[in-house]
Amino acid sequence: MSLAAGERASLSEAERLARLRLIRSDNVGPATFHALLRRFGTASDALTHLPELAARGGTRRRITICTSEAAEAEFMRLGRFGARLLCHDEADYPQALRAAEGAPPLLSVMGEVTCLAKPSVAIVGSRNAAAAGGRLTRMFATELGQAGYVIASGLARGIDTVAHEAALETGTIGVFAGGLDRPYPPQNKPLMRQIVDRGGCLVTEMPFGWEPRAVDFPRRNRIVVGLSLAVLVVEASLRSGSLISARLGAEMGRLVFAVPGSPLEARSAGTNALLKDGAHLATETADLLHALQPMAERRAVPSESEPTFFEGNAEPANGERERILRALGVAPVSLDDVSSHSGVAPAAIHLTLLELELAGRLERHSGGRVSLLP
Repeated sequence: MSLAAGERASLSEAERLARLRLIRSDNVGPATFHALLRRFGTASDALTHLPELAARGGTRRRITICTSEAAEAEFMRLGRFGARLLCHDEADYPQALRAAEGAPPLLSVMGEVTCLAKPSVAIVGSRNAAAAGGRLTRMFATELGQAGYVIASGLARGIDTVAHEAALETGTIGVFAGGLDRPYPPQNKPLMRQIVDRGGCLVTEMPFGWEPRAVDFPRRNRIVVGLSLAVLVVEASLRSGSLISARLGAEMGRLVFAVPGSPLEARSAGTNALLKDGAHLATETADLLHALQPMAERRAVPSESEPTFFEGNAEPANGERERILRALGVAPVSLDDVSSHSGVAPAAIHLTLLELELAGRLERHSGGRVSLLP
């Protein structure tokens, strides 16, 4: 059973180090990390079983496990940066993000961590923002901040930058796609310093030295959205990455708002499409505050669900691994589909999927779906 935030036990330094090693090891993503902790109880025990599990999943090479020396070096760099590591089950870890599917097991945070405990709204939009979009963003960010909401965004040019700047006085969270020492874009380094100096914070799930790649920005967007009760898209073209944030918001059960624009303006085509698809209309801050009020009064975030990865003896019986593999393919399927097609109990399916992922043969998708890598 999940503990309330105030009851979450503190971790020993050895376990904290083991958790960092675990998430930095080959083929260990959030779902696999949590599955391993559920099965073995501690990250220290899980690390000893990684080679065996990967071998059973059919890996063609020995899995690389993060060394104690590498993890200790990362801790030292965190300290030199004035940053700290937050684990998923610690009290300071943001509650809304903890409840989200695919929540990072560990976050590197620099700045005021109490900022993460306040209700937040994500504001995203075009990197090539129009003057009108910038003006609207300042209005929304300022007024939401005055109403008690922290503004979360991705530190990109355009709408993200304006949102952070407008919320410096009231609190803002900037999420990196790379390591804390690899800010992107470099032009926003002064803004990042201001965020830390004025009571906000910077967050990433990536290790030091990690240069952000194209595939890392959707992961960053997932954190921005997961931190927040609502997502506001101010400007977005039809190919904007902000639409990814809107889709993630809908999948996570967040409120999604969009600012309408002229049909002749390409930077409004994406927001207009969101409105057609059912996003909430936002023309003034009151639109958001009215919808958020019931949640704020209850201090509500999506309820934290404790996933059941393994119950009892999860070892597949003879022939069950083969039946599970036959039920999987390159097209994503739900675990219910795998269970009904293979006739195998869910606990054995979860263990087999864990083995396949550690072997580098499985990909996880939104909604808990999985597929085999081609």
